[in-house]
Amino acid sequence: MADRYLRFAGTAPGRFLTRRLGLPQPAPLHRFSPGRPALGGGLLHLTAGKPEFDLAPVLARTGLPEDTGTPAAVVLDATGVRDVDALAEVHAALHPVMRSVASSGRIVVLGSPLDPADHHQAAAQQALEGFVRSLGKEIGRGRTVNLVRLTDAGAAESTLRFLLSPKSAYVSGQVIGTGAAQEAEVDWERPLAGRTALVTGGARGIGEAVAATLARDGARVVVLDVPQAEQDARRVAEELGGTALALDITAADAGGRIAAALPDGLDVLVHNAGITRDRRLVNMPAERWSPVLEVNLASVLRTTDALLAAGALRRGGRIVATASIAGLAGNAGQTNYGASKAGVVGLVRSLAPRALAEHGVTVNAVAPGFIETKMTAAVPLFIREAGRRMNSLAQGGLPADVAETTAWLAHPASGAVNGQVVRVCGQSLLGA
Repeated sequence: MADRYLRFAGTAPGRFLTRRLGLPQPAPLHRFSPGRPALGGGLLHLTAGKPEFDLAPVLARTGLPEDTGTPAAVVLDATGVRDVDALAEVHAALHPVMRSVASSGRIVVLGSPLDPADHHQAAAQQALEGFVRSLGKEIGRGRTVNLVRLTDAGAAESTLRFLLSPKSAYVSGQVIGTGAAQEAEVDWERPLAGRTALVTGGARGIGEAVAATLARDGARVVVLDVPQAEQDARRVAEELGGTALALDITAADAGGRIAAALPDGLDVLVHNAGITRDRRLVNMPAERWSPVLEVNLASVLRTTDALLAAGALRRGGRIVATASIAGLAGNAGQTNYGASKAGVVGLVRSLAPRALAEHGVTVNAVAPGFIETKMTAAVPLFIREAGRRMNSLAQGGLPADVAETTAWLAHPASGAVNGQVVRVCGQSLLGA
């Protein structure tokens, strides 16, 4: 369903009225398309404190030219901020340039992991989180602000390429940790060429967008969905040059059947399948609770365990699960859904270090907010409008926003990103 308010707010009368009435002022977002693959402006590189790394070579490879006038992107290297006095340098660096950052621009602050042996450094680096999230809520004009914690410069490239591009249009206010760089030969145009990706719930909505984006990046996509959706799954697979797999993901032997269907192995596993059965707990019978936990969480645990045990995920593989801001912040009427999606977060944080050490596989999650789908189009008007406006970008996201974030996490050069839960919510005002 079209966002008429967004269109109206972009007209001259709309801008006048929204300003006078103090209403949200959403700006059209620059999203990735073949015709507009880059931000369309330059990069301003700033520092606060003594930088820990030489980032110039990495930033040069993002393809954004140097720009000190009206930059499309600003990268502030604050990895060397170790005390409160150095935080003044953060203010001094960004304050003069805030008005000049282009619409749909990007601000990325680079920080360091918190040092448990230095509480002054830890306090200053933690302060960057509050700074970034606050700036994201005030910056406006479709611009985003994110924080990346670095352990080495080589680990930053995939993440910086994503955050400094139109692909991250609906990702803001996030804190992303990176580990040690992982060696990978990368074709940045088609990074998943020669790799196989399986997307559960891939026949429609977000899953279909994820499948299409992974195929665009070169993957051979397997579109998995329930037998009732087999026709749609086949349609999507045929359009993408992939294959369809009709399978109930909650079946006890689902993992074994997936492994048997992919005897040559799998490189990317996207757990997207999910359902809702909303009702307040006082009115929620067991038959509305159990299916949500079974589809959204138990099946993810079972199939992941089975595929790892079978060695079906090749080294260098990626597991990307779908959480939700309902699992991070809670949502009335969704105790079952919130529990299932919070469980996904627990799975990611626990499994990620072991999966990398034992199997060479990373495990991350995307956590969508209000995404414009057929499901949200059926939500009553006032609830739908609240969902759209209650984020820093004052609009709903698109399935492509979740898909682009998933593709970044699935990227061969994203091996340094592990155990992360990245919200794709326009910096929702629900939760942190």
